[in-house]
Amino acid sequence: MKDRLARFFHWNDGKGLTQTMDVYLEKEVELSEMKKWGIRERHLEKFQEFLERLKRKKKIAKMRENKFRCFGSESGFYAEYHDYEWGIPAHDDRILFEMLSLEGAQAGLSWEIILKKREGYRELFHNFEPTLVDNMSDEELEKCLKSPKIIRNRRKIFSVRQNAHIFLQIQKEFGSFDRYLWRFVKGKPLKNHWKNRAEVPCETAESTALSKDLKKRGMTFVGPKIIYSFMQAVGMVNDHLVECWCYRSILTP
Repeated sequence: MKDRLARFFHWNDGKGLTQTMDVYLEKEVELSEMKKWGIRERHLEKFQEFLERLKRKKKIAKMRENKFRCFGSESGFYAEYHDYEWGIPAHDDRILFEMLSLEGAQAGLSWEIILKKREGYRELFHNFEPTLVDNMSDEELEKCLKSPKIIRNRRKIFSVRQNAHIFLQIQKEFGSFDRYLWRFVKGKPLKNHWKNRAEVPCETAESTALSKDLKKRGMTFVGPKIIYSFMQAVGMVNDHLVECWCYRSILTP
């Protein structure tokens, strides 16, 4: 379970989470009672999110065999992403920054290529911690350009640092990037009812509005099509086909 927790969060405060998990497992207390054991509020919230996702993953594992997917059935790697991540609402700012950065890197390429390089991006861009990325030097970014672990495109690589700077400004203004972001869909995922992939748009009024605002603030590689792909990935819109088994899974988690 500890290994799963580490892979799920990819963050630097591992000791706090380990303490939270040890109390949960060893003391056998309810989550609501864990504060008295000295568990910090933010650790408790993160751990609770982890448990909820773990529960959902176990439920999905029973449902996913021999089911129709919108995409990914031809690849176990891609099927995992489709089943456990794509279209599921995300609210963690670090995850949102990671997905925004990866979507920008994908421009002109296939999403599967970017996902296969995801660990390389995490390694080179400090696990997409916005503050650390914002402080990256030109020398660090130049080194990224020489690494085969990511897409070696100068404009895309330097845009990650630029976007991190704007990301932090948005966090300061709204309290969190999550709070800023979800206003564009009024706080709830948009639920579509597509029967085939040809019906799914590549941009919408919402993605255009979000793109326009991000560009105005100074972000790059955030055009309306890129932003719509981002919205799909982080669950701001449910674009699973109605025949896809994940469609109902997301509507009724």
